[in-house]
Amino acid sequence: MPTFANLSDIITTTIQSRSGVLADSVTKNNALLLKLKARGNVKPFSGGNVILQELMYNDASTQNAGSYSGYDVIDITPNSPISAAQFDLKQYAAAVSISGLEMLQNAGKEQIIDMMEGRMQVAESQLMNQISAGLYSDGTGNGGKDITGLAAAVSISPTSGTYGGINRATWSFWQNVKFDATTDGGAAATAANIQSYMNRVAIQLVRGTDRPDMIVAGNDYYRFYLESLQAIQRITSDESAAAGFTSLKYMGAGLNCDVFLDGGIGGSIPTNTMYFINSKFLFLRPHKDRNFTAIGGDRQSVNQDAVVKLYGWAGALTSSGPQFSGVLSD
Repeated sequence: MPTFANLSDIITTTIQSRSGVLADSVTKNNALLLKLKARGNVKPFSGGNVILQELMYNDASTQNAGSYSGYDVIDITPNSPISAAQFDLKQYAAAVSISGLEMLQNAGKEQIIDMMEGRMQVAESQLMNQISAGLYSDGTGNGGKDITGLAAAVSISPTSGTYGGINRATWSFWQNVKFDATTDGGAAATAANIQSYMNRVAIQLVRGTDRPDMIVAGNDYYRFYLESLQAIQRITSDESAAAGFTSLKYMGAGLNCDVFLDGGIGGSIPTNTMYFINSKFLFLRPHKDRNFTAIGGDRQSVNQDAVVKLYGWAGALTSSGPQFSGVLSD
């Protein structure tokens, strides 16, 4: 039978060898994260009590750009359009354990590795699902410990509250676009009106070459869009289909982007919701030393015959421009 020290080495090396694979698997498990990774917006950070996300904005009180003629005095008032939003670091962990009885029953290195492999797969799936679900949360879940996701970044109440340490009631540049089907459109979303509502959101999000490059939908809204297209047999995106995601194309309001279904079995996006995302301004910021890595050493209880190892993730989903994204909902 392996000693506890040898067992620790087996578990630790197995976790370490899987950590990079797990980090990659999380991005592949979620269409939004896959897009951020493709854009290069998965950016590890090295430390600090908050994560700073640099941003540029237009402050009318300090703007000095303008026209002039001849010997006019040019305004050189200091301009300060660069600042940073602040995001709290959120932590996630999963535990892999083995009891003394199981060590006796699975004596031999290979047998223990086989058993731990299955347990790690379960723990990894649970960890991935928790983080993926958090991407659609507002950060208040589990007593404020959950990751702050799209429900806060692209809010259905964008003119109130604080996001990233910036008061949205004070700073209009920090407000995303919101469209309520019933209130703003006059009727709940259906297959007959979903494209019109999508166009009305998308038009508000175009600025030069900046525009949404992906749309993420819950079950009902995705179905409405699908049914609105079936008469003309619009096909899925080759790129998205190759990545394994259920998706359609949206073309309109100057946009050509994919519409992803992120509902289905166990989906976390609200059912009557469709997010219009400009991934240029959205970032996943994992800590470089806690990106699906082992946490500490062995944990062996003084009154239990068992060994527990933890591995986890810490970071945040951040935004440098909520005004370039929008939400359609009922």
